[in-house]
Amino acid sequence: MDSTDYTRALTQWVGALVDNLARGGVTQWVVCPGSRSTPLALAAARHPLVKVWVQLDERSAGFFALGMARERREPVALLCTSGTAAANFLPAVAEADLSRVPLLVLTADRPPELRDNGAPQTIDQVRLFGSTTRWASDLPVPAGAPGEEEFARAVAARAIAASLGRPAGPVQLNLPFREPLVPDRAQLAAIYAAGAKAEPVHVARGAPTLDDGQLAVLAARLGAARRGLILAGPDCPPGLAAPLADLAARLGFPILADPLSGLRHGAHDRALVLSAYDAFLRDPGFVARHAPELVLRFGAMPTAKPVIQFLQRHPQAHTVVVDGGGGWREPTSLAAEHIFADEAGLCRALSGRIGGAAQAVTLWSQAWLGAEEAARGAIGRALGQDERISEPRLAAELAGLLAPGATLLAANSMPIRDVDTFLPAGERELRIVGNRGANGIDGLVSTALGAAAGGAGPVTLLTGDLALYHDSNGLLAAKLHGLSLTILLVNNDGGGIFSFLPQASEQDQFELLFGTPHGLDFRPLAALYGARYTLAESWEALHTAVRAGQREGGLHIVEVRTERGQNVADHRAIWPAVSAALREAGLS
Repeated sequence: MDSTDYTRALTQWVGALVDNLARGGVTQWVVCPGSRSTPLALAAARHPLVKVWVQLDERSAGFFALGMARERREPVALLCTSGTAAANFLPAVAEADLSRVPLLVLTADRPPELRDNGAPQTIDQVRLFGSTTRWASDLPVPAGAPGEEEFARAVAARAIAASLGRPAGPVQLNLPFREPLVPDRAQLAAIYAAGAKAEPVHVARGAPTLDDGQLAVLAARLGAARRGLILAGPDCPPGLAAPLADLAARLGFPILADPLSGLRHGAHDRALVLSAYDAFLRDPGFVARHAPELVLRFGAMPTAKPVIQFLQRHPQAHTVVVDGGGGWREPTSLAAEHIFADEAGLCRALSGRIGGAAQAVTLWSQAWLGAEEAARGAIGRALGQDERISEPRLAAELAGLLAPGATLLAANSMPIRDVDTFLPAGERELRIVGNRGANGIDGLVSTALGAAAGGAGPVTLLTGDLALYHDSNGLLAAKLHGLSLTILLVNNDGGGIFSFLPQASEQDQFELLFGTPHGLDFRPLAALYGARYTLAESWEALHTAVRAGQREGGLHIVEVRTERGQNVADHRAIWPAVSAALREAGLS
């Protein structure tokens, strides 16, 4: 095949693939510059339905696409050239797998004759991401053979369906190309004009449900339990808050609501929603006296370790895990039942079977509500004693500081734990997200900017210094694409979470191996990327800077400096105060 014929075949292949992906809903493409990916990059950039977001760093690009796909709840395409470029997508692909975020990873590759023989910029990319993908395919080199256009159409439909399946997640298409790599512009335009008159392949999916007999058995079990709990973990599906709150009211079951569940904030009924459980479940007396008969769990495992320890302390409780995604998220091995059904629909169906109005507060629910009140009171008194900026109080302040409708991305390690413990529930609309699939500190800046690109309300990233350092390259996206993000940087000069762990006792090696002080000055980093920088040394300065970031838009970095040893003391002073409040209330 001469170069002219190959260009024609190449253009037909990439044009048909891009067109069917775009018309199937994959309209946002995150593209990393490179040579071997030229056919797809140009085809995407010239498609009338596609918006291209160019990212220079592949690792940051992967998390940017992740944040956008999570926000839009649809597949986002992620394109790179051949070689190690694709390997840099792995952290984001792993997070997408575990967080069930649809990603379409397009890895351009060398043709078969240039593989495994020392050709430059070539690694083994076939099923590069292993078991993390819902589907992976090494596609053929364009040849202009009969049926290629239909095959491209089918591949696009299958890739979209697999990424949105149960559970949703990443898909890899590995696409080898020979040279020449530049598709014909006029031919692409003709393909797209013809595609606009044709229907893409449609894939229909329905919500999984229980039959009447299964519903009756479950409703009877729930209705018979007098000491029941509902756990709402991270990544609960949208639309679950109101029907789950209604079901909880009919059963009289308290809801332990993870900050990433979507249950803590909003206009739905929050009468039984608890947010201080990380504090009061540390009290051995309360844990021993309040053993549940039944636990109904939604979403992933809660962030708070005391919740997991509470479940392990009471293995006799009948645990039911409800997961509409159809995956397996139960690391304690305590569940007696797994129900793969649409969560909101199941709650509505159960409420209909249980019937009646909300129960009056029972002694059981009253005890949990009393513990919530006692713990919140103790925490409030402890945090109000010192006007200096502390990490626990910073998380608590966010409840009134962030604008209604805002999105908060809480970084892993200490930020998400502090948000879990200290940020109270409230009526104000506040969406809290996090990368709690793999729980890494990489890619968090890019994830936040991807959420902003995906249409999230004013986005604030609460992050530590190491996490910002890990993904400082991601800041370029704000400058390139005119995105707005307020970064609330907690700088304690190292890995603050390790000071809470047993290795903190190894004083001779702790700072070198775990504390890892770096001494970085983040002000020049802000200047490099055109961010407005504020070093906030008072609560007033902090509030002013964060509100300005939300109001004005653009990239803002608001830094507060804390000390790791003092932070440990701040946290550990709170738990005895909570226990004392529980004893005073007769709950421990």
